[in-house]
Amino acid sequence: MAGGALKYRHLGRKSSHRQALLRNLVTSLFEHESISTTWPKAKEAQRLAEKMITLGKRNTQAARNKAQAVFYKPIELMPKLFNELRERYLSRPGGYTRVLRIEPLKEDQAPSAILELVDGPRDMRFAMTAKTLVKERATEEGVRDLTAKNIVKVTRFRQGGQEELERTVRALESREKDEERREQGAIRRKVYPVKNKETGTYIRMNK
Repeated sequence: MAGGALKYRHLGRKSSHRQALLRNLVTSLFEHESISTTWPKAKEAQRLAEKMITLGKRNTQAARNKAQAVFYKPIELMPKLFNELRERYLSRPGGYTRVLRIEPLKEDQAPSAILELVDGPRDMRFAMTAKTLVKERATEEGVRDLTAKNIVKVTRFRQGGQEELERTVRALESREKDEERREQGAIRRKVYPVKNKETGTYIRMNK
């Protein structure tokens, strides 16, 4: 209808090609938990991915049949959807995926984005919050209100979220300290002798 609201993006493809594209994107998303694509494709794939998580939470035979019809790799991904991801999002009321704008990936400068599953091992906002927390804890001002709100967002529905965030922060702090010591020359390579079997002499090796 002319002037009506846009129900979905056609993505420059006819219906069958559009569905095949979205199925491929969603399959890759559930396989890798994070994908990079154009902004319009990410937004459309997000809608389908959210529906797939809802099917996983229902965990009925009808839901399984619908999910199997979407995945290009049902043997690998059906168990993940109805076990691992179902448990991950069981207490979350919605918002299972996230779209983040990034710099254009192609020469045509088309708007690009990252589509990811939240609360997973590749959750970018969780990682960014941890890095920000490390920097702000090292300042006199301490943790800002905005960062405190982001901490709540990324840990609220994540199983063991607070503990995992603290582990990530400690790992980042330890890494930064190691890098500082390397720059200052405090960390030196260990030298130990190794016997040459042919000559019977010892040589020095760095570790």
